Amino acid sequence: MLKENVGTIDRVVRVVLGLALILGYFLNPDSAYSWAYWLGIIPLATGLVKSCPIYSVLGLSTCPMKK
Repeated sequence: MLKENVGTIDRVVRVVLGLALILGYFLNPDSAYSWAYWLGIIPLATGLVKSCPIYSVLGLSTCPMKK
């Protein structure tokens, strides 16, 4: 499985942002760049699985340190 590297606050922000973007598609489906709203799947997915591939590549983590 993937290593968890997304902390709680980061997770909440990602899920809310992802859901807001996807909701934007349904509220404004006739806009010129309506397909761009579907990019909200990326932050939604990384928030739900608690792992971000870009954080892994860069060696970052927002998870709290274990004692």
